[in-house]
Amino acid sequence: MRHFQTMPTLIVSACAFGLLVACGGSDDDTTAGAPVAPVAITPGAPDVIAQWNLIATTTINLPATTTGTPEEQRPNYAVDLATVQVAVYDAVVGIAGGYRPYAVTPTLPTDGASVDAAAVTAAYRVLLGLFPNRSSAYQPSYDAYLATLAAGTAKDRGIAVGAEVAAATLALRAGDGRSVVLPTYVPGTAPGQFRGNNPVNRNLQYIKPFAVTSNAQFRAPGPPALTSAAYATDLKETAALGGTASTTRTADQAETARFNTEPPNQYWPRNLRRFALASGTLAEHARLMAMVWVAHADASDTCFESKYQFNFWRPLSAIPLADTDGNDATAPDTTWTPFVPTPPHPEYPAAHGCAAGAMAEVLRRYYGTGEVTFDFDSTVTGTTRHFSSTDAMVVELQTARVAGGMHFRTSTVDGAALGKSVSAWVAQNHFQAR
Repeated sequence: MRHFQTMPTLIVSACAFGLLVACGGSDDDTTAGAPVAPVAITPGAPDVIAQWNLIATTTINLPATTTGTPEEQRPNYAVDLATVQVAVYDAVVGIAGGYRPYAVTPTLPTDGASVDAAAVTAAYRVLLGLFPNRSSAYQPSYDAYLATLAAGTAKDRGIAVGAEVAAATLALRAGDGRSVVLPTYVPGTAPGQFRGNNPVNRNLQYIKPFAVTSNAQFRAPGPPALTSAAYATDLKETAALGGTASTTRTADQAETARFNTEPPNQYWPRNLRRFALASGTLAEHARLMAMVWVAHADASDTCFESKYQFNFWRPLSAIPLADTDGNDATAPDTTWTPFVPTPPHPEYPAAHGCAAGAMAEVLRRYYGTGEVTFDFDSTVTGTTRHFSSTDAMVVELQTARVAGGMHFRTSTVDGAALGKSVSAWVAQNHFQAR
């Protein structure tokens, strides 16, 4: 048995309309028995939270180097964005109040301090600490923004608070495990084992979590046994729907499969930033981005811990080699190839499923309802897709990975459950109202 720990249109921002549950991480869709109104997300003008999330993303996504800090040599968009956003959050709520700090409470005077100055300084100082040799990506923006603030105590105190929080955050994340020396990877040869050489992201399982107790806390339950009916069902579905020569894949399924092949370090930051562009206060946006990226980072690292625990083969190996799996209900197709390229890491659980499940759950808990309507876009297809709920995003992405021929259905379902469990833990233990 499988078990997991449970744990754009018109702007209708629940935060803006004063429904506290919408910003308070409710576990369900009601407040004192009253249903929470659906929330529709329409991006507007960016505040400093959204602006510096973009600057941080641009900085992190620059090419890795062979020298410099561990982050410059091995940038990780989810982990590094989480580091930026928790510093921004702690700096903002250290002045504005309303929410419990993630890790750092300022000791410097906060009375009358500029929240904006604190937010941009926290982001800037974290980027300076992680990526000192990429300063051209953020230094001009920081200097230009400070020049717009009136000189005085408010500005000075805001800068001081942001710098203090950033320094403490950097100290907390120092030596986060990304530079672990990995043994040489030996591909499997037995049925069910991943066949690829030099798979990526092996170090993620060793990165220090932000919220969960360990990257194994919510380990996935494992793929179906090769001889099981569930495995045969999975293999047949992907073989029929996800192959290059599929006759059952619809045009919409083909489009969404390609839609979700944009590199995650570009796709997720851009699309998740939409929520920090909607109506809300600076503190609310700081909190939402911190929740989003802590959940995303921990879900990703947990997901890859599971991937390398089970080391399961991809459909591109499993389908042509189905005569070796010991299952009488499967048959090999030696000419089968996936509709879209397969990422170079083990199949189970699906990383996109982990991310989507985590994001759906963190948004549901932030807004107090899963009835959140929003749009995402992809630079691969040049199209925009509309979602009527957080669950709709998860379901569509699960089908996209099967229709693309990269995954089996169970992998996407278990990945989403893993991500949901991580986000539930994050919401239950961090970023709560005072």
